Amino acid sequence: MQVPTMFRGVFIALIALFAVGVQDARADSGSIVLTVYKAGWIIGGSGGYGTLSFRGRSYPLSVGGIDYGLVFGGSKTVLRGRVSNISRASDVAGVYGAAGAGLAVGRGARAIVLANQKGAVLELEGRQVGLMANVDLSGLAITMK
Repeated sequence: MQVPTMFRGVFIALIALFAVGVQDARADSGSIVLTVYKAGWIIGGSGGYGTLSFRGRSYPLSVGGIDYGLVFGGSKTVLRGRVSNISRASDVAGVYGAAGAGLAVGRGARAIVLANQKGAVLELEGRQVGLMANVDLSGLAITMK
């Protein structure tokens, strides 16, 4: 009677793997555009707006955050990219954190990958305009309007 017990274990393991695969298959991706204004002197702040395009619909977004560290100047950054690992539009909302360093005088290129507590992953790149030097720990919050 050992064989049926073994088959039962294998069958349960296959069901578990299938369930995980179905859950991952529901994760989807979309495109995102963010416009972020940033200013500061040691402690800085950022704010802006954006749009998420997901499953044929557009969703307006608000962006805000704080910076602490060596922050100096002001800038405007327009970021475009992809958001992945979301199953519904509201999954993009949340707090994103990253340690970063950068320098932009005039026009500068930016690229960043961030993740939030729901597992959404932002892969963004864009242009920064203004005078901004920073070596800081930044936080960014995205909310749905």
